[in-house]
Amino acid sequence: MRCLSCGASFNIDQKLIVCPICGGLLEIINEFQDINKNSLKGRGVWRYKELIPGNYKKIVSLNEGNTPLINSKNYENLYLKFEGLNPTGSFKDRGMTVAISSAYSLGYKIVVAASTGNTAASASAYSARAGIKTLLFLPKGKVAKGKMFQSILHGAVIVEVDGSFDNAMSRVRKVFNEDKDIYPVNSFNPWRLEGQKTIAYEIYEDIGSPDFVIVPTGNAGNIYAIWKGFKELENLGIIDKMPKMIAVQAEGASPIADFINKNQNEMKFVENPETVATAIRIGKPVNYMRAIKAIKDSKGTALKVSDDEILYAQIYLAREEGIGVEPASASTMAAYKKLLDNGYIDKKDRVVLILTGHALKDPNIMVNTEIHSVSQDNIEILINKLKI
Repeated sequence: MRCLSCGASFNIDQKLIVCPICGGLLEIINEFQDINKNSLKGRGVWRYKELIPGNYKKIVSLNEGNTPLINSKNYENLYLKFEGLNPTGSFKDRGMTVAISSAYSLGYKIVVAASTGNTAASASAYSARAGIKTLLFLPKGKVAKGKMFQSILHGAVIVEVDGSFDNAMSRVRKVFNEDKDIYPVNSFNPWRLEGQKTIAYEIYEDIGSPDFVIVPTGNAGNIYAIWKGFKELENLGIIDKMPKMIAVQAEGASPIADFINKNQNEMKFVENPETVATAIRIGKPVNYMRAIKAIKDSKGTALKVSDDEILYAQIYLAREEGIGVEPASASTMAAYKKLLDNGYIDKKDRVVLILTGHALKDPNIMVNTEIHSVSQDNIEILINKLKI
C-alpha cells in the first residue's frame, strides 16, 4: 500500500484506510505474477476473487456485477455498460460488497458514509445483509427521493447536513478520525475500489480493451478504479494497450475538468456545486489525486457538459436505446456526442460509456418536466399523431 501524498509504503493491511503518517489516500499495489483463467468461476465481482486482496471471513454479497455491455443501436462501435442493473441500482454495489465484507471480517458493528444517494442506498442494503448498522450523513434536500427511500427502507440512521455533499463528507472524516470503532465506506477507502475495478475485467471479457472509457465523475473514485482494473490486466500481459480514460463532469461541478483543461497547478474546488445530475454534484472530490493519475497515465482527458446536454442525452438513451438511466449516467452520452463533434473521438473508435445508475434512482427531474397525461377527449387526436 502506497500513499499518494507522501509516498510512504506499507505492507498490505486490511485495517489501513488512509496513510497513518500524513492521512493521505492509499493505493493498493497488486503485483500479480500470473492468473489462472480456469480459476475464474461464477459470475459478478467475486468471480475475480483471486485479484481482490484481503482476507474475508464472510463475503457479503447480493450477486452484484455481471452487468450487461450493450452495443448501441445507432453507433456501431459504442458500448453501454449498464451498471444500473446492480442489486441496488448503481455501480456502488461492486465496491460495497468488498467494503462491507472487510468491515464484517474486521469485526466492525457500525459503518458510516456521506452520500448524494447511491452510496447511501448501497451501504444500507449490504450492511443490512451483514447485520451491521449504518450511519449516513446526507446533504439536506439534495438527495433524490428514490435513493433516500432505499436508505430508509434498509434501516439506516440518517443525519441530514446543511450544505453540500462536501459538508457531509467532512462529518464522516470527523467521525472516522475520532471513533475507530466505526468503519468508513466512502471511496477514500481503497478496499472499496478493489470491487469497482471489476468493471474493467468484465469489459475486457466482453470486447477486449476498448479505445476509450467515459466515466461520470463526482467524487472520482470510479474512474480511478476502472483504470486500475485495466492497468492490472496490462501488468499481467493480458492486454497490450490501455484505454484512454475520460472523466465527464457537469458544468456546475467540474473541478477536475477545469484542472485538466486549464492546466492548473492546483485543484480549485467548487464551493456550491449545482447540477441536475445529483450523483455527481460534488465540488470537492476526495479522490481527485487518484482521478488525475488515471487520466494522465492513460493519456485521457476530462470535459464538462451542461445540464441541458445531460437531460437531452438521458432522453436519447431512453427513447433511442431503450435504456433508462439517472442524469449523471447520461452525462457520458452527452460527452460522447461532444467528443465526436470536436473530433477527439472517431466513430471507428471502440468506446465504452459507464452508465452508473438506473433511471428510477432519480425520477424527480423527468417527472417535473415531461407531460404525461392526455385529456380523454383528445385520445383520438393523439392516436392519429402517433401514426404519422
